[in-house]
Amino acid sequence: MGPNMSTKLPLVVILGSTGSGKTKLSLELATKFGGEIIGADSMQIYKGLNIASAKATNEELATAPHHMINILEPNEKYTVIEYRNRVLPIIENLLDRNKLPIIVGGTNYYIESILWKILVQNPEDKSIEECGVLPNNEHELSSQELHEKLKKLDPAMAKRLHPNNKRKILRSLEVLHHKGIKLSDILAAQVEAGGSTSGGGLRYDNVFVLWLQCDQQVLDKRLDERVEKMIDQGLLEELLNFHKLYNKERIKDNREADYTKGIFQSIGFKEFHSYLLLSEEERTTKEGQKIYRESLERLKLVTRRYARKQSKWTVNRFLGRKDRQVPPVYGLDTTDISKWTENVTLPAHTILESYITNTKCDIQALPMRDINSIPNSLDETYNCKVCKRVFIGEKQWEIHVKSPKHKKVLQKVKKSAPDSKNSAESV
Repeated sequence: MGPNMSTKLPLVVILGSTGSGKTKLSLELATKFGGEIIGADSMQIYKGLNIASAKATNEELATAPHHMINILEPNEKYTVIEYRNRVLPIIENLLDRNKLPIIVGGTNYYIESILWKILVQNPEDKSIEECGVLPNNEHELSSQELHEKLKKLDPAMAKRLHPNNKRKILRSLEVLHHKGIKLSDILAAQVEAGGSTSGGGLRYDNVFVLWLQCDQQVLDKRLDERVEKMIDQGLLEELLNFHKLYNKERIKDNREADYTKGIFQSIGFKEFHSYLLLSEEERTTKEGQKIYRESLERLKLVTRRYARKQSKWTVNRFLGRKDRQVPPVYGLDTTDISKWTENVTLPAHTILESYITNTKCDIQALPMRDINSIPNSLDETYNCKVCKRVFIGEKQWEIHVKSPKHKKVLQKVKKSAPDSKNSAESV
C-alpha cells in the first residue's frame, strides 16, 4: 500500500552539512507541529558512539518521538534496502495518524531510497536488489568476462557500465536471468514514467526539503570548534572504550582494521587509529602526543571535507537534475546563529504551514541550477587508447581528455611515435 495521499500533512526532509543545525530545527518543528523524527544517518542507527556520531542528547531525544536511532548493535550489517523497507511503513503509519513525519540526516543513499522509487518493480515481484544468484558459478568469472557476456545479452546496459564494475555487471545479468527482462529496458520504462536512469519518480507527491546552508568559512570554523567540543565531551574515551570492546578479537588474530563496515565507518575511528593502538603509557610520551595532534588535525580535515561533500550532493541530486522529478528545496541560512529564529525557525514555520493548509507560500523554493556545462550521456563507454583507461559517459570523457595527466601521457606517446593520434573508441 502506498502513502496516504488524502492527508494534508506533507513529508518534511531536513538536509544540511554536518554541524549546520539539522537536529535543532527538527526538534523545533516536531514540537510545534506534533511531528515525529525519522533518522537518516547510517551511524546514528547504531547503539553507542553517541559523541562520535553526533547524536541528539537524551534530553533532546525525549523532546519528540524518534525512529531509526540506536536500533542496531555495532557489529550488525544494515543495507539501504533494509532501511527503506523499515522506514516506509513508519512514514505511512505517521501519516495515517495525522502525525508529521520529519526525516533528518546526512546519509545520502538513505534519503534517496525514501524519496524516490529507485527502481521500477511489481509489488508482488522480487526487487532487482534481491534477484539472487546466477547459474553455472558465473560469479566466479572475471569482471571483464562478465562484461563481455553482458555485451551480448544487454548491449545497451553494457555500454553504461565500466568493465571493472563487477557488482553492477552482475546485477544486470541477475535481472536478466531472474526476470527475463533487460535492465536497460527497465530503466527506459523508469524514465518514461517520469524518473531517470538513476531513479524513478518521487514516492510522495506532498514532500519538500529544508536545506540548511552556511557560509563555508564560517562552517569550517564551526566544525573545528565542534571537534574540539567533542574532545572535551569525552570523544577519546568513547573511542578507546569502544575500540577495546569490539576490536579484541581483531587484535588477537592480528587482522587489519576494517573501517568500511558497520559503525566502524564513523568519522574518528580511522583518523585516531594509530593513537587508539597506543598503550596508556605511550599516549603520554612526546611521540604519543604528536600522534594525538596529527589525529586531531586529520579528524578536523575529514569533517570539513565531509561537510563539503554533503553540500555538493544536495546541489547535484536536487538542484542540478533536470532528468527526474525533484521535490521543492527551500534554503535556510544558518551562518549567523544569533539570527536563527529570524532566518531559520520562522521561515520553516511559514513554509510548513503553507503545505499543511495548501495555500501559496511567499517564500520561494530554490531555482534549479545548470551545474553541468558538459552534456552527459551514460549510453557510451569511451576507451582512451593513450592512457589505457575506460570512461563512462561523455562528461567524464571530456573531463579526461582536458586533464593535465592525459595531456602529459599524450605528449610522451607523440614523442615516441609521431604518427600517433589522440584517439578513443566507443565500446
